[in-house]
This record gives sequence, structure tokens and C-alpha cells, in this order.
Amino acid sequence: MSTLLFERSLPRFAAARLASSFGSGRGAGLGPLRLVDHHAPELPGEGWVHVDPVLSGICGSDLSTLDGRSSRYFEEIVSFPFVPGHEVVGHLSADAVGADGEPLAAGSRVVLQPVLGCAARDIHPFCVACAAGHVGDCGRVAFGHIRPGLQTGFCADTGGGWSTTGLVAHSSQLFAVPAGLSDADAVTTEPVACAVHAVLSAGIREGDVVAVVGAGTLGLTVTAALAHLAASGRLPAPRSLLIGAKYSHQLRLAREFGATEALPPDQLARAVRRHSHSLSYGGSSGETATLTDGADVVIDCVGSAESITQSLAMVRPRGTVALVGMPGKVTIDLAPLWHREVRLAGAYAYGTESVPAVVAAPVGAAAAGASAAAAASAGAAGTARRKKSAAPPEEVATFQLAFEVVAAQSTGRLVSATYPLTRFEEAVAHAGAAGRRGAVKIAFDITKGNTR
Repeated sequence: MSTLLFERSLPRFAAARLASSFGSGRGAGLGPLRLVDHHAPELPGEGWVHVDPVLSGICGSDLSTLDGRSSRYFEEIVSFPFVPGHEVVGHLSADAVGADGEPLAAGSRVVLQPVLGCAARDIHPFCVACAAGHVGDCGRVAFGHIRPGLQTGFCADTGGGWSTTGLVAHSSQLFAVPAGLSDADAVTTEPVACAVHAVLSAGIREGDVVAVVGAGTLGLTVTAALAHLAASGRLPAPRSLLIGAKYSHQLRLAREFGATEALPPDQLARAVRRHSHSLSYGGSSGETATLTDGADVVIDCVGSAESITQSLAMVRPRGTVALVGMPGKVTIDLAPLWHREVRLAGAYAYGTESVPAVVAAPVGAAAAGASAAAAASAGAAGTARRKKSAAPPEEVATFQLAFEVVAAQSTGRLVSATYPLTRFEEAVAHAGAAGRRGAVKIAFDITKGNTR
């Protein structure tokens, strides 16, 4: 019964932080994460069910935690000891009801919407955010009948995906996996849902120039989601979708997913300048020059001081910088934010999205290989679909839209390697160095070398 358990230990936390200074993920074996024999969590109450994970991803927030570099902001909304793992595809151990109210039979394959909102915490009446379907904005994640935890994988009472003993999930968290998706596809649903929410909340308008900073899992899923949602009429189509990517495999995937241009990071501002017909000034000492006009929307999928500074230099006056990558405590000059009246907005998690009601044939895997310009601009067919849709917006679960993107863009190909839990140090080190090792998403295969 192997479980990776993260315990509160200041000495181990400090050791992990020191080791991570030599590279993200290198301190996993020294830090508070340990492989232990651990019992399955108890069901907290009615509406909960055990889930047996099959695959569970390693994401940027996991790495930040394991590296000892997560923000202290999270201290009051996490409970110890917890089992990490919130990107999960698994099987139900008993009959249950899904988030859409439909029955799910025991053994059904499901993905987890990991936010622990009012429904999961048995809090009534719901907070304003949960009542509106925006569970990611729930303000009660430290209350209710389970211990604090903003998500499964950060709560002591729910377990997480990095365990052979399984986890417990509330019905509000369960989404049945469509039959046509592989386990690799399914495990990318959660990060794709984050990307879907980010692009739908960024305020993109028809004909905009959109720039994406960073081409790890988040940057690539943002590109995939934006291109597909624009092509299917769920989102206004930008004129240009530009992404900065360090490595050759990232450049290739970004183009396949629908980027108009994918370029090395130091060339991204130049591309934005060209597409927005801007002038530029400054940029000494290796800094990004400020563009007089710039991108209408910049989506920052890194969240560092450097990436936010670059984003502020590339966005137009009164444009939007959407922070999708998780920022921590950073030091940046906010003068351009003030002077150019830029909107700086966070984009976290998922819930329910208000999107145009369109009827269109799903964009299959072939769309991933379509020309970048056609995918980014949605093409004539996509424009026709949008014009035909006169129906009012409909409310759709972010995860349902994510399934559309996953199927259309075959995002399971982002899963570059899987490891058994017993090789967690290798897995975390691989995830921390994914880009330079030619990888994107690293996941634990809970069925490898383990029995239950």
C-alpha cells in the first residue's frame, strides 16, 4: 500500500529548498515527501466515494511545494500530512453520482475536479462564488466538516493521487471520462481545464493579438485551448496567437496546437511588435523593450518576476495580462501597470463558464496538425459557425469544455513519461527538468510495480 506522504517538517523543508537551488525537483528525496505504507482515507460523509487512481500528474504547484518554494499564502488553506496528486484519472470503487447529477457505476473511469468547495465541505448555504458555479473562487476552503485544503492533494482528509490506497472524492468533483479518451488524455484534463478557464476569462476579442509567455504544460494547453475554442465558436478568434518557447519540442507542439507563430522567448516581443504594428523604446541591459501598442492580451504561464516584467512590456495600454502560472512573492516594477492602465488578472482553476451556444462538428485530432494561421484565426468555417449562432450564452462546466479540447487536440501526447511511486525521486527530478529533457508532462502510473 504505497503512498507518498508530505509531512510538516521545517528541517526537511529547508533541505529541499537548498537542494532545489541546483535544479527544480532535485530535493524530493531530502524534503518532507516520504514513501510510506498508509491506510485509505475514510469517507467524510454522504456523497463521497473512494477513487482508485490510475495516472496522476506532477504539476508546477506540486514542484513548488516539493522544492520548498511555495508561497506562505497557502499555509492556512493546506492541512498536514497530505498526499499530493490532484491531476487524477481513476476508477470508482462504488456507485456514485457525478458532478452533472448523472449516475456513475462502480468501476467507471473518472477525472477529478479537485477544488474542495462548499458542496464537498457540506457548507450551506453555499458561498457567493460556489452558488454562481465558480467553485475555484470558493472562500470556505478552510471550513466545513473536512480539514483545510484548497484542493484534493493538499488536504489531510481526502488523500491524493500519489497513492495505491486511493483517495476519497465528493460527487461534485467527479466527471466521467468520455469513452474515446485514453488514460494519458484523461490525466491532462485538469491542466486543460485551467487553460480553458484562463482563456475564457482573459477578455479576448475578435481580431486581438494574443501572446503566451511560457511553453510548459500550461503554456501549451493554453495554446491548444485557445485555438480550439476559437475554431469551435466558443471564443472570439484572435488575429494572431504568438507563443515564446525555449525548446524545439515545445515549438513544434505549439505550432501543431494552433499558434500563429512559435518563437524563442527572446524573439517573442519582436513578433508582438510586428503583429501589433508597434514601435518600441528602451530594452537596455537585456530587458524586453516596451512596445507603444503591443499585444491586446498577454497570458503569463510562468509567474516569475522576469515573466511578469516581460508581459507588462509587451501588452498594449489598457490591455490585459492574465497570470496563469502561479506567482509567489516577486519583486517587479509596477510603474507600467499604472502608467499604461494595464489590467493584471489572475486565472485560477475552473468551475462553470458562460460561452456561446454553438452546434459544430467536433474538431478531431487532424485539427492539431492544421496550419497554425488557420487554427488561430478559426478559419472561414469557424467564422461561419459563429455567425450562425444567435442563441444566448449557455453555462457549461469547465471540465466539459476541457474534454472537448483534449479530444480535439490529443493532449495526451503531452504525457512524456510515467513512473511508479517507488521511483518518485526520479519522477520529480524529471518533472523539474522537463523542458530541457525534451518532456512536457510527467505522471505517476499507480499501476506500475504496485498492487492493491
